[in-house]
Amino acid sequence: MEYFLTEEQKTIKDLARKIAEERVLPVRAELDETEDFPRAIMKYLADADMFRVFIPEEYEGLGGGCLELCLVVEELSRVCAAISTCYAVNALGCYTLIEFGTEEQKRKYLPDIAAGRRLTAFALTEPTAGSDAGAIKTTAEKVNGGYMLNGTKQFITNGGEAEIYTVIALTDKTRGARGASAIIVEKDTEGFSFGKTEKKMGIRASATRELIFRNCFVPEENLIGREGAGFLMAMKLFDRSRPGIGAQALGIAQGALETAVDYTRQRIQFGQPLISLPVVQDILGDMATHIEASRALIYAAARTVDSGAKNLTEVSAMSKVFASDVAMKVTTDAVQICGGPGYMRDYPLEKMMRDAKITQIYEGSNQILRNAIAIETRKRKGRT
Repeated sequence: MEYFLTEEQKTIKDLARKIAEERVLPVRAELDETEDFPRAIMKYLADADMFRVFIPEEYEGLGGGCLELCLVVEELSRVCAAISTCYAVNALGCYTLIEFGTEEQKRKYLPDIAAGRRLTAFALTEPTAGSDAGAIKTTAEKVNGGYMLNGTKQFITNGGEAEIYTVIALTDKTRGARGASAIIVEKDTEGFSFGKTEKKMGIRASATRELIFRNCFVPEENLIGREGAGFLMAMKLFDRSRPGIGAQALGIAQGALETAVDYTRQRIQFGQPLISLPVVQDILGDMATHIEASRALIYAAARTVDSGAKNLTEVSAMSKVFASDVAMKVTTDAVQICGGPGYMRDYPLEKMMRDAKITQIYEGSNQILRNAIAIETRKRKGRT
């Protein structure tokens, strides 16, 4: 399909694909096996100005939006979803700062993020607060000159590797979610440490760690926006970022389809290539159709985000839910039609299948998001 990308968008997409194929592909299996954070690749992405894509021009970025970010994430995920996760979380970690930060905060942090000199992370999830994000318990008590943080964050992507963390913590415990605020915490802050590194089913080369705050003081100028607005900021952030998860799922599915096509062209069974069998063609045809439908929805959702539209919850959730379900189905079918080799770790399909699963879980499980879609649908009943 023709998506009418601008020349700049095509250049960004082509460069991301080139990096994925030339730099990521040769080390994909090794990074998955060792579970090492891909520092060398992050540096290469920085040198190629990929971190500038989602940063406004006035802060040394390229001024791209959600669509440009999705293009990069899709191409990286086509080869390795773990690498795309390490990259994309930097956008997640600074979107709140871009949208709600003061000019001083933006000048202080965004140029370094754009240059890839400092990685970011976003910290909301806790041991008792996953899908129920409003149940967070980490506190940020107001003290003279700033805030004292105490608590633990769990499953934080780029944890331990990022230098800048946007942390959602309670500045007023009596107000529940309405008492949550967004606060910038730098890595070397006293009282801030890291817990265990998680051992995961997929996206193994991305760092997932606990963040521990024990009497961690941060100055008051690190508050983003106003006190009590943190939860609302987080929800707005996810409305903007979920097409990126859709793009990750899309890339995984596209990579699985290409791998399956290559294999079934070469594999001879019953005296002919597997791809000549009608049953295999049916499966591949469904794969291709659902992948293209995902791409159309994701690009449309991303353009809606970039348009400045107010209500993004429905289309954003749809793009993530549909694409992630497609990724899980496509990778499962790809393993199936490739048989034994598809199940072996010598081939990339089993990794893609493992990686696909997380896209149905993080940034809102698909079950929770279906509820959100239904609520939005009910709200607009009778409207066109």
